[in-house]
Amino acid sequence: MSDHSALAARLPVAGTDLRVAPLCFGGNVLGWTCDERQSRAVLDAYAAAGGNFVDTADQYSSWVPGNIGGESETIIGGWLATGVDRGDLVIATKCGRMPGLEGLAPATVRAAVDASLRRLGTDYVDVLYAHLDDTETPLEATLETFDSLVRAGKVRYVGASNFGAERLDQALKTATANDWAPFTALQTHYNLVEREAYETDLRAVVARHGLACFPYYGLASGYLTGKYSGGSAPASPRSAAAARYRERGGERVVDALKVIADRRAVSVGAVALAWLARQPTVVAPIASARTPDQLTEIMAFAGLTLDTDELAALDAASR
Repeated sequence: MSDHSALAARLPVAGTDLRVAPLCFGGNVLGWTCDERQSRAVLDAYAAAGGNFVDTADQYSSWVPGNIGGESETIIGGWLATGVDRGDLVIATKCGRMPGLEGLAPATVRAAVDASLRRLGTDYVDVLYAHLDDTETPLEATLETFDSLVRAGKVRYVGASNFGAERLDQALKTATANDWAPFTALQTHYNLVEREAYETDLRAVVARHGLACFPYYGLASGYLTGKYSGGSAPASPRSAAAARYRERGGERVVDALKVIADRRAVSVGAVALAWLARQPTVVAPIASARTPDQLTEIMAFAGLTLDTDELAALDAASR
């Protein structure tokens, strides 16, 4: 089972009073590849290991046949109701992509947040992300609405997800000019086989404004665990998404990860997350697990410090 100290270290998030575990648990699997019983088991294991940072979105998991969205939040809310210490948790959710509540217009954002709070069974969320950029709604309207939610106590901090560098920079400058709550965090697609978009221009904006980066798909939909390499991918709901990384030089990266994993006696996924955690501006990677055993495997990254040669080998393999 889980190591009770694996995630005990708490990392500060600049511009906030939040302190988060080195692994953010990705709630996209809850209500998708994890039913409610499995979800509670893996969330219990995450908390028992010292984890306190759970990420979800109102949209999760609307893509599953028969689902309507909100399933992940509802499962988390049910878990909280079992007696979990809400005050010790950092819960992040997102708005803007829920079917029927798409976009970031003020009324849409307010309705989405109220619905999320009901499903989560809490009166506030620690971080609210704009799940995507909405170029049809003026930035000022969205940012003022986010600020009003912070002032009302429904949201503690706000962040951006899937924003380009120019729009992120514009949003941060606009919030500052109007004394509105600024974005304090960015969620973006970033891992050893998906580097260019973040490292080319986004990272500079994040660094300049002192944001925290919480990369999603830290394990590339499971590809960087090694289980999809070698051309014989196991059948799973995520296998198609994982397979696309093979065409981007992914096999070379997985081979380099395996060498280090064998030497260090840890899982391939743990090495991939250890690399990600060492990258400039990254505070904590986001990763999911369907079982406590899977969680234990990847949590090992928190105690793994890659040396200069190992980092260079992974950098070379992923270029």
